[in-house]
Amino acid sequence: MTRLDSRIRPSDEAFIANAAAYETLRSRIRSAREAALLGGGREAQARQAEKGKLPPRQRLSLLLDPGTAFLEIGQIAGHDVYDHAVPSAGIVTGIGIVAGHAVAVFANDSTVKGGTYYPLTLKKHLRTQQIAREQRLPCLYLVDSGGVYLPLQEELFPDETHFGRIFRNIAEMSAMGLPQVAAVMGSCTAGGAYIPAMCDETVIVRGNGSIFLGGPQLVRAATGVIVDAETLGGADVHTRDSGVADHYATSDGDAIRILREIVARNGIGHPPSPPRTPLPPRFDPAELPGIICANPREQIPAREILARLLDDSEFVEYRARFGTSILCGTGHVGGYPVGVLINDGVLFSESAQKATNFIEICVQRQIPLLFLHNISGFMVGADYEAGGIAKHGAKMVNAAVCARVPKFSILIGGSYGAGNLAMCGRAIGPQFMAMWPNAKTSVVGGEQAATVLALIRAEQLARQGKDFPPGEEEEFKRPIRDSYERQGQALYVAARMWVDAIVDPVDTREWLALGLALASTVPVSETRFGIFRM
Repeated sequence: MTRLDSRIRPSDEAFIANAAAYETLRSRIRSAREAALLGGGREAQARQAEKGKLPPRQRLSLLLDPGTAFLEIGQIAGHDVYDHAVPSAGIVTGIGIVAGHAVAVFANDSTVKGGTYYPLTLKKHLRTQQIAREQRLPCLYLVDSGGVYLPLQEELFPDETHFGRIFRNIAEMSAMGLPQVAAVMGSCTAGGAYIPAMCDETVIVRGNGSIFLGGPQLVRAATGVIVDAETLGGADVHTRDSGVADHYATSDGDAIRILREIVARNGIGHPPSPPRTPLPPRFDPAELPGIICANPREQIPAREILARLLDDSEFVEYRARFGTSILCGTGHVGGYPVGVLINDGVLFSESAQKATNFIEICVQRQIPLLFLHNISGFMVGADYEAGGIAKHGAKMVNAAVCARVPKFSILIGGSYGAGNLAMCGRAIGPQFMAMWPNAKTSVVGGEQAATVLALIRAEQLARQGKDFPPGEEEEFKRPIRDSYERQGQALYVAARMWVDAIVDPVDTREWLALGLALASTVPVSETRFGIFRM
């Protein structure tokens, strides 16, 4: 076992400048989070309070065990995506502890467009259901939604992964023995009525909770009958006459009490203690922002990062002298074992071969994998193509895809093109994925994209016998560069649910430890790799 050392000194001018620049990035994320936490705003929350309804995050604070961690999924989803504000995509989702059991929670925010589902609301809901299925967790739905946001129905209703997938997931997870429980705390209209109707058990709140396929307006339009929401589909109707709901609650607080009792008696999803006593790193994680250079073109020192993430800064390195542009090795986070792959330069053939072999070893020993991205991609050039870099990179992608151990992916710097895929990017299927505020991702870097497109344009003009003056070339490149810069930033990426969360470097160990604890309860299935091209 090797203990990592550090050469960083917090008193150095570069460290101080880096930390100051990082605080600017943090402030942008902080502003987006504050907007998400406010939901539809204080006035909208006050109107809900007059009806006796609690905001979704207050509901969750009562539901979750005091002092336990909450792994929120997609907190800033929807930020600056639509032409009007949709904070947190109108729903709060995540993994938390209820009555000592790990559960997935879904809490609609009726202060945001009546809790209706936008495309990103749906994407966030389905992503959290996917996590619940993979981690074998019960699901608790705190329903307060007007259903589909009708102006965007074509992006929400007809397709395979649209609104109906929610119901399919509920049915399939119930069949797997994963409890599906709903608390109807507000409107449950049209297709949304099937969420409580399909759950194993359903609670409904008197006066506020309602379930109906057609609301009062639709009933009047279709039949001419005037009826109020409580008479049509309130708590009395559904607990006494229809049997659609099982438990009658007098308030939000009473409904949450019943939910906790239901979870307590189900007895699944209890996270075990880590296999070894957690130890803090020998170097303070709070120093991480000062280590990351304000200039994104500067390399992030991989060993300095690991020294502040791993328990006791211990790291057993694999093939330390071979394929040195990627570090591979084992350590612990929060007492849980983990196999780490962290970039320390561009990926060469040797780096890809080393990473592939290391993934195979971790799979055989059933060690979870942690991919820490800071990668511009694979090395290009005639010599490298002749050396088979495409097939060596493909082996690494194959291994990352097929590995059936838990996989965690964090963008700590750049993550571009095929390098993103080899390091278990979103499309490859990590169980959880996050990025640091400074991280960026796109198919290539903005400067490279602008240069490539400018070269193509110059060749087109040359065939027409025209020149491409340097001034015009720069005007051509600037909007491309700016677009890539904007679209690759953490806020842009997380707002579209391309990652599960933006995690501050200082909070990364806690985020990882909770994810590893959840994953440790799931049996590891057999891994079968695809054909490796030799």
